[in-house]
Amino acid sequence: MPNDAANAAQGTEPRDKNGLTEAEFLASYTPKKYPQPSLTADICVFRRHDGGLQLLLVQRGGHPYLGRWATPGGFCNPDETADACAARELEEETCVSGLKLEPIGLYSTPGRDPRGWTISYAFVALDDAGSIPVAADDAARAAWFDVAATLVGPVSDGDSVTLALAHEGTTLTSEFTAREQPITHRLRAQDVRGDGLAFDHAQIVADAWLALQGL
Repeated sequence: MPNDAANAAQGTEPRDKNGLTEAEFLASYTPKKYPQPSLTADICVFRRHDGGLQLLLVQRGGHPYLGRWATPGGFCNPDETADACAARELEEETCVSGLKLEPIGLYSTPGRDPRGWTISYAFVALDDAGSIPVAADDAARAAWFDVAATLVGPVSDGDSVTLALAHEGTTLTSEFTAREQPITHRLRAQDVRGDGLAFDHAQIVADAWLALQGL
């Protein structure tokens, strides 16, 4: 008879194949035996402005990528969800709050962060309130970048797209191929090549932009 059935029949606490109860297992468990990544949240906030689209970016005030532009975001605390972290970091770095945030993906490419093994849960938001960002915390600046795409009209599987993000003489790019996912048919960016954005934020921005197509 399997352990759980035998334990149930005897009215005792379940024991695993090593004869341990859950409390005994947890008391002997050593998390440091297994490498653990850090978890961050990144947020792509778009707004419609003067007939076009803009993206909120922050200029990093510290290493790594000092002085480079990035999406707002930061490390999750052990006592909060990634969703709560995203809302907190957005407000801490840009003073923008109260937006509805929707997940767009998990980013875990090895080496994406030079500080070590870091996984990011990314979100997208639409700002219809006309927020005026103010750089705070570890962001040196916060600004709305005009978003221009080389492709006009609906995006389809296999289309090549280049996004140009422009603000006061600075232009950042995200060049990618749109690929349809096999189950949901949602478009995601592949073969991304970026210029000027920190980390893998060219990938995150591309996926967030694709998520807004058709809205």
